[in-house]
Amino acid sequence: MSTVDLTINGKAVSVDVEDRTLLVQVLRENLNLTGTHVGCDTSQCGACVVHVDGRAVKSCTMLAGQAAGCDVTTIEGIANGDELHPMQAAFRDNHGLQCGYCTPGMIMSSIDIVNRYGGKLDEATVRHELEGNICRCTGYHNIVKSVLDAAGRMKVSQAAE
Repeated sequence: MSTVDLTINGKAVSVDVEDRTLLVQVLRENLNLTGTHVGCDTSQCGACVVHVDGRAVKSCTMLAGQAAGCDVTTIEGIANGDELHPMQAAFRDNHGLQCGYCTPGMIMSSIDIVNRYGGKLDEATVRHELEGNICRCTGYHNIVKSVLDAAGRMKVSQAAE
């Protein structure tokens, strides 16, 4: 057993875990942050994407110990109280979800995409960047539409800060 100290959604957390414990397991099983999903156990689907020190990471590929000292943000940590993150709002407004299982990972990946590309996003880039996220329900059209809409919203939101 090892003690892992990290920050989750802005709160300092300390967990005792076996050395082989994955970050996704700590989030779901130890901290009850069940918005981060496990879809494939092979890092193929992207349902488990979280941000570690501001970058999108598939939490099923990272040991909890590797996140020691890091700042981890999950889907539960991106809204501002009752106000949805611009990406969440865009997914809602553009019907970028169906069953919702992949949605948290899609949203977390999409925020990372917008943060990296800023206003230089087009449909082809979004589709290419989301290749590591699988949705079994949609044809991705509304997901891509949501990401492009959110890119504008996030730019406006960041300018206001």
